[in-house]
Amino acid sequence: MAQGNLGIEPEVLKAIYGQMTRIRAVDKAIQAGLSAGKFMFTYWPMTGQECIPATISQLTTERDYMVTTYRGIHDQVAKGVDLYGMFAEALGREDGVNKGKGGSPHISDPKSGSMVTTAIVGAGAPIANGLAISAKERGEDRVTIVNFGDGATSIGAVHEAMNLAGAWQLPVIFMCQNNQWGEYTRIPTYTAGPNFFGRAEALGFKGVQLDGNDPAAFYKGMKEVIDHVRAGKGPVFVEAITYRIGPHAGVGDNYNATKEELAAGKERAPLEKTRALLLEAGISTEEELTALEAAAKAEVEDAIARALESKPTPPSETIVDVFADPDSVPQRGHFPVREAEGELSGDTESISMAIAVRDAQHIAMTNNKEVFILGEDVGDPQGGVFGTNKGLQTEFGDRRVRPTPIAETAIIGAAIGSSIAGMKPIAEIMFVDFLGVCLDQIANHAAKQRYMSGSATHAPLTIRMQLGGGMGGFGAQHSQSLEAWLTHTPGIKVAYPSNPVDAKGMLLSAIDDPDPVVMLESMMLLYTLKGDVPKGEYKIPLGVAKVRRPGKDLTLISYGYMLNHCFAAAEEVAKDGIDVEVIDLRSLVPIDYHRVLDSVKKTGRALVVHAAVEFCGLGAEICSTINEELWGKLKAPAMRYGADYAPMAYSNAIEFSQVPTPPSIAARIRAAVKS
Repeated sequence: MAQGNLGIEPEVLKAIYGQMTRIRAVDKAIQAGLSAGKFMFTYWPMTGQECIPATISQLTTERDYMVTTYRGIHDQVAKGVDLYGMFAEALGREDGVNKGKGGSPHISDPKSGSMVTTAIVGAGAPIANGLAISAKERGEDRVTIVNFGDGATSIGAVHEAMNLAGAWQLPVIFMCQNNQWGEYTRIPTYTAGPNFFGRAEALGFKGVQLDGNDPAAFYKGMKEVIDHVRAGKGPVFVEAITYRIGPHAGVGDNYNATKEELAAGKERAPLEKTRALLLEAGISTEEELTALEAAAKAEVEDAIARALESKPTPPSETIVDVFADPDSVPQRGHFPVREAEGELSGDTESISMAIAVRDAQHIAMTNNKEVFILGEDVGDPQGGVFGTNKGLQTEFGDRRVRPTPIAETAIIGAAIGSSIAGMKPIAEIMFVDFLGVCLDQIANHAAKQRYMSGSATHAPLTIRMQLGGGMGGFGAQHSQSLEAWLTHTPGIKVAYPSNPVDAKGMLLSAIDDPDPVVMLESMMLLYTLKGDVPKGEYKIPLGVAKVRRPGKDLTLISYGYMLNHCFAAAEEVAKDGIDVEVIDLRSLVPIDYHRVLDSVKKTGRALVVHAAVEFCGLGAEICSTINEELWGKLKAPAMRYGADYAPMAYSNAIEFSQVPTPPSIAARIRAAVKS
């Protein structure tokens, strides 16, 4: 075949083959090492899919963003991730690209543009949107490519992400590496759709199907796609047809395929075909290709040898990278003293919590152009379901205040991706009950990104959620208090203000925080409670509790709207001569055990009250810590009081009896003091 008939420049084809050779060398070395017991880690082979990332590498640079999956080691190699750092990471070594904390399924290497690797099928697509938002808003010509397999097309996260990308015309490429297998399941078994690329058209943007095993055809098609996206013409879905020769996980061949299927797949394998083409067209000689392959093998062997010599990541790193500051991590016996806010001064205004939240966002958006709001119905004239953003879209525009589809996973994913790129998103999820809809993005991605990447990347986003419960009329799916879900997830900070002053100051702290923060806002307080709030900017630090009422007989610990019930109960028992100290936690993670324990040392008794279900609630954790730390100094065991173990009832008669009330809290206080 003459060089002129190739449909691709000879030097480009040689470069693609060079990357394919490096990828295959990595694949072979891993399979050999695992088989021989030389090392051990989980491996999902991509044998047969080498052409896709190798070709893309000739059309993109390290400035372009990439998101990939656990089966993405070929993507990492082609993107330019250092092989030594990559192998050290897979082996859990301190010289790993992410300090050995993420492993091969979670590589983040911003130097090469490999931003996120997720082990959750399809979860990278919403995050890729956020990276694309940052590029678009900054006027950069970066392209974001999110890789996933055909199996991920069944995941709701991919559908939500595609819909949002189409609606907002984001510069993102949804790269479906269709290797014909959804883990162990054949395509016809899990979908009746004739293809995958056609789904893009239904969502209003371009979809194409390309031969992912033909470097010339794939290069031509991908060049058109990347040029389209880079020019700001919106997203593209690419279905790259290939074949996975290996099993879902482990080593060897795909044992789920028939012998005939496997033989046909190997015959179409891109590396072997491209090698033969280079020789046939006279572009390379056998000696040149042999030398190229030997160099790739040597590069990989050297990287593995050095990685095996690297020291394992030590236990001393256990809590490092959970948060930016290790002191924010709750630790047994370690109760740091955090400096409280100074005396707030200056002019004040009497406003509701809703207006305080709105003012905090206004200040943050004025100070930093990369602060933006996204969520359902957040735009004007409504300004969000609870009106906490009213007027902000009118003032700052619809790219700083972004009403979204009803798609919580897409919302949080976009916030995560944009925050990883350095923006400061505020995502509103409305009712905390919807936490379950997007919990994967929060718990597996926002919370873990800093840790899994060894702080190479992090996600400084703010998530606002409203809570009901104890106010009547919302029922079991709009009245829950789910803060324990969040506090049990390492990597998420949780703030829960009880008044307008704290709501404004804590939200400003949350927006500036280097870690993901969930701000919980009580619906009961948003408009019913007013306070004299300082005008302008001020901050209430996270992790600092506050004594709201001094006392000597018992420490009453609470947060959010339940704190006001505690005030009422304290006043009630004062008639009996019981002097109660009331502590407002304000921040649940980091938690201020120092001030809590100091108070209980003085009073000798403690009662923790919350609207959440009592069983396995935060109160149990606080009481356990108090009892362990102050045993022998207590006049009575620390006790907790929360809601009955039942869904929140629609019936007011049941709902108002199943959560703590001032009279029932007062009864618990009297019982504690008598014990």
